[in-house]
Amino acid sequence: MTAAWTIRDGNGQLHAEFVAVSPLEVGRRIVPAHYDAFRLHVSPSYREVFDRAVAKVLAQHGWHIVKVSARDNLPLAA
Repeated sequence: MTAAWTIRDGNGQLHAEFVAVSPLEVGRRIVPAHYDAFRLHVSPSYREVFDRAVAKVLAQHGWHIVKVSARDNLPLAA
């Protein structure tokens, strides 16, 4: 069984449109600006800026990034 990551909102709902293979990729989907995947892995300062941007979006919406499994019956986004 493969796990995935997505957003859980304040009502406990999972959001299929943000499903990704890692918390990092979920973060890249929710921030309004583009962040280069390679630079996120190799540059600590770039990653720090990204982490702050993700934390801001999560706090504004009352969201959390959570790990989900096939048992969560999350519909896959097209």
